[in-house]
Order: sequence, then structure tokens, then C-alpha cells
Amino acid sequence: MSHPFTEKLHPGFYQQMDVDGPLIAHEKSQYQDIKIFNTKRNGRVMALDDIVQITTRDECGYSEMLTHVPMLEHGQMRQVMIVGGGDLAIAEEALKHRDIDECVNVEIDARVVDLCRQHFGEINAAAFADPRLKILIDDAFAYLGADENRERFDLIIADRPDPVGPAEVLFGDTFYQRVRDALAPGGFAVFQNGVPFFQLEELTGTLEQMKRTFRYCGVYLAVVPSYIGGFMALTWASSDSVLGDPVEWGGLEERFAARRLRTDYYTPAMHKAAFALPAWLARAVAP
Repeated sequence: MSHPFTEKLHPGFYQQMDVDGPLIAHEKSQYQDIKIFNTKRNGRVMALDDIVQITTRDECGYSEMLTHVPMLEHGQMRQVMIVGGGDLAIAEEALKHRDIDECVNVEIDARVVDLCRQHFGEINAAAFADPRLKILIDDAFAYLGADENRERFDLIIADRPDPVGPAEVLFGDTFYQRVRDALAPGGFAVFQNGVPFFQLEELTGTLEQMKRTFRYCGVYLAVVPSYIGGFMALTWASSDSVLGDPVEWGGLEERFAARRLRTDYYTPAMHKAAFALPAWLARAVAP
């Protein structure tokens, strides 16, 4: 018999999913409450502190767009770092690029990694089997500040939760400064910044922070139905390169075809379309 799971992320608005069967996992780690369960419409779900983090049905819109947009536009990335991302869905996408030398996934909660390895093999088994993956159970904020990581990474993907609790430090000026310093020349950092329909101030505030730290920054969009509220905002930043530059789109189709990437959301056409913003959002983020 099914029972509902209710997420109340946005004040005055919530979503509900019918859970199919008993909870697959439910435990409190050192950092958060972890639930994994099957649903009737969204596949397998992981919720942290009752906030949906990933579903097997639509994770592709999130993980593929955070990964393939910067990687295909850059074209020559070798070192990738993921902040958070304990479900390893983003790492799996990054490791589809055979020219990557190393993907370092820094997740603070070991139990998230362990449980997702057990219960989300559909979306992460290839990553766990790849020798280029390095999983570190560590504080990404501290890791980024280490001297040995200066100018190390071509791509840093911040798969951070909402700015509460232990994740709050991942939204401060010092975090962006550490990301900037850890980027190799020509590198990009990309971040999730919530659903602007409900969280517009989070997005505009982040862009203001980025402008204080990086020479270039901007926003592009993905649609992930489980992240209720319409478009998901993905932000990017770099000290010396522009993401979403039509000049770099000339060989996009050829690079995508050459890498033989199997995707469920990303295409070169979606890549280009992601930088087209609705009028209300373009006004909100205008310089």
C-alpha cells in the first residue's frame, strides 16, 4: 500500500509523491536524515532532511547539463572536481569523457556515498567501476583551500544542497574565492542555484557574489521536474573564459558526436537553448 512523501521546500508551496512500498533506507547520519524510496511516477528517490536530492527518472536533466555543457564547450578538460555529489550521478557523466584523467568527488557524508552505491547502481555503477574516480570523504570547503589544489582543476562542479546547515559555507564569498583559486587557466566552475521562480533572491545574490570574485559569470537553465517550480538555474563562473559563447558553438555537434556520449537530456541543441532566458529572468539577472 502506498503512502505519500511530502516535500516542503518553499514557504507556502509543497509537492507530494506516492511512495511505492516500504522505505528502502532511512537513517540519520552525522550530518542529515537520509531517506531512499521508490515512487510511482519519479522512480527511485533520495531525500536529505526531507528535501528531494535526486530521482532516477529525471536526474539526467541536472547531471548532464552541469557536466556536458562546460566540458564540451571547453573541449580539453583533464581534471574535474565535484563538490558534494555523493550519489555519483554527476561523476558518471563526467567520466563518460574518455580524455578525463581524474575526477575527484569530495563529499562530506560517507553514508550518502555508501547508500547510493547500494541503491542507485542504475545511475552510478559505471562511475564506481572507473579507476579515474577518486572519492574523498572530506569537507570540500577545506579541500579547495589546500595549497596543492591551486590552479589544479579544469572544471569544478558544485552539487551543493540549499544554503542551510553544513552547506551554508558553500554559498559564502570565501567559497567562491577558493573555487577561483583552484581553477586551472581556462577552467570553469558551475553551480546549482535553485529554482528562480521560487528562489530568485538566491540566484541574484549568488551572481553578485560571483561578480566580486570572477571576471566572467552567468546563468543557464535546465528542467528537472522533481525540483518543483519550473526552470532550475545553473550558474557558471571563470576568471578568463566565457561559457555560452556562440563562437565556441561552431564545433559543438562534431565534438558531441566524436565522444559518442549517451545522454537522455543533453544535446547540442539543448546546450544552446539553455542560455536563452525568459524575459522576467533576463531582467532579474541583467548587469
